[in-house]
Amino acid sequence: MSRGAILITRPEPGGAETAARVAALGFTPLLAPALVLAPRHFVMPPAQALLLTSRAAARSVPVNPTLPVFAVGEATAAEARGRGFANVTAAAGTASELARLAAARLDPAGLPLLLAVGQGYALDLAAELRGHGFRVIRRIAYAAEPAGSLPPEVAAAWSAGRIGTVLFHSPRSALCAINLLRAAGLAAGARRVEVLAISRRVGEAAAAAISPEQWRSVRHAPRPDEEALLGLLDRSD
Repeated sequence: MSRGAILITRPEPGGAETAARVAALGFTPLLAPALVLAPRHFVMPPAQALLLTSRAAARSVPVNPTLPVFAVGEATAAEARGRGFANVTAAAGTASELARLAAARLDPAGLPLLLAVGQGYALDLAAELRGHGFRVIRRIAYAAEPAGSLPPEVAAAWSAGRIGTVLFHSPRSALCAINLLRAAGLAAGARRVEVLAISRRVGEAAAAAISPEQWRSVRHAPRPDEEALLGLLDRSD
């Protein structure tokens, strides 16, 4: 536990779930959600299937038990099943794998695919699906706005060097968290902190966003899921 507290930047309600898992592993979690999620009004048009890129999207759409659902990964699939969707298939954890799964299982000549996303997300996924010949309806299920500031207890812990590790779950949450650190005049403290990122892409985004400062180290999970991410804690320096 000498590495200090673990900073969790994931938005709620997922942030509290991650904090509980970190605490169960014997570490001290500190919560500083970098984004604030808010559902948007969502109407289900006729579609061949519903594609979900996040748990937040699964929580934000009305349930149609008969509509096939293709989820980006197992956590999103579990959220959809828990909400009442009956026919749910999980991809291996990335948007490209979700597109490949849809292309293998669905019919480009059929009804459109309904892509439920956060505002500003999944534009590349929609383009990739269209490249496979599908008609795509991309609808906003929730908005994700940057948090206004760091919680005071987090800013104090960072300033005092009590935070040794930060977890990043997405490129945007990493960027927004780093913007909060800069706004508080704390970015230089990154040199004391290791980054554990849920994917290589997220780790690269965190490294680029902190420049010209540097993190103590940046590591990424071997699979793009939280179990693999938290598995890095036992192997952190």
